[in-house]
Amino acid sequence: MKTKFSKSGSPKGKPRVNVVTLGCSKNIHDSEVLMGQLKGSQIDVVHEANHIQDNDIVVINTCGFIDNAKQESIDTILQFADLKDQGKVGKVIVTGCLSERYKPELEAEIPNVDAYFGTNDLPDLLATIGADYRHELLGERLLTTPSHYAFFKIAEGCNRPCSFCAIPLMRGKHVSKPMEDLVKEAKHLAANGTKELILIAQDLTYYGLDLYGKRNLSELLRRLSDVEGIEWIRLQYAYPSGFPMDILDAMNERSNICNYLDMPLQHISDRMLTSMRRGTSKQKQIDLVNRIRDKVPDIALRTTLICGYPGETEEDFQEMLEWVEETRFDRLGCFTYSHEEKTHAYTLEDDVPEEVKQERVEAVMELQQGISYEINQTKVGKEFKVLIDRVDGDYFIGRTEYDSPEVDNEVVLDAKTNYARIGDFVQVKVDRAEDFDLYGTIVK
Repeated sequence: MKTKFSKSGSPKGKPRVNVVTLGCSKNIHDSEVLMGQLKGSQIDVVHEANHIQDNDIVVINTCGFIDNAKQESIDTILQFADLKDQGKVGKVIVTGCLSERYKPELEAEIPNVDAYFGTNDLPDLLATIGADYRHELLGERLLTTPSHYAFFKIAEGCNRPCSFCAIPLMRGKHVSKPMEDLVKEAKHLAANGTKELILIAQDLTYYGLDLYGKRNLSELLRRLSDVEGIEWIRLQYAYPSGFPMDILDAMNERSNICNYLDMPLQHISDRMLTSMRRGTSKQKQIDLVNRIRDKVPDIALRTTLICGYPGETEEDFQEMLEWVEETRFDRLGCFTYSHEEKTHAYTLEDDVPEEVKQERVEAVMELQQGISYEINQTKVGKEFKVLIDRVDGDYFIGRTEYDSPEVDNEVVLDAKTNYARIGDFVQVKVDRAEDFDLYGTIVK
């Protein structure tokens, strides 16, 4: 859920920057950095304001990953460009992945946007608004998430050759952030009340190869684990090929590194994995999952899958469905294949009908719903440490260490019989469970 800010009450005549964020957690992070820089230049800035002012400078941080995301970005640009033509906003600036990927086309089709910028053009974007890029603001951001957790980007770009993915076209090659800078940023966040760091990148497991000549995620984890005030560290997006097993040692050694791993596996059919250029095989993926669970028996494994990749037969799909049933992932997301220009897979025929793609996604998610229900039933009567994220009517909503915000299970607590505050850690006994929700009582 995106945090909404109301009208800022800035002095009349002084423009306010209204940042609108679309897409993934990486874009959320980038918007927060932009907002921190604007604040550092004493520019009034809000995130997705409920009230639009006629002198607003609207910055739209776009997503260009798949068709649905691209269409949402285009619709949002058109919406604000129309408001500009009506005199209801001052300027419209577009940045992010869609702008990086399709800047010439966007400039031709929507010329009343004041400026278009790519994913690495922050200094130029700031200059257009009248702000200076300040290196001393490294690590300082205006969080758009609740203050107790933050998406923590450790690298930019990707070197993987996956056939279906356009991210390298938009984000470039993998570039790790120096460890010292990341530790400084973590300390700054902790000092301002952040308790959970959700580590993100296009590929976490590649971290350090470009800077230190080796995969160095385990050392980074230990150094972040030492930061006072950080109680949870979560790993979101680990690539299976070349997976560094030593990060599991760090997970076992440090209580504030969550027993949680998001590792998108995409498919299990050898034929599909080869065409997808994933650099792995069915048996290697099965062995990797088994090794991870052997090393960290309490781990929650999340994965994502693609249905309807070019050439996917009913046999390929049934093989994936059987594997999902056998593997019993704790968390799982599934998406239809999107045919993306300039990717390797774009040279293949997009031959699986859209309705078949959707039927396959629904079959996977129906199967996972049953698996999730059965796993959740084993938690009834047990106690878990829970972080309270928000209040929803008469209920507190929180998460265990086995769940990431927005995409995973939630813990529901009746506010009439439980007392907590947003950002509190509480000990909860689970009283009952459903497919994707746990219901409990605070015991401590």
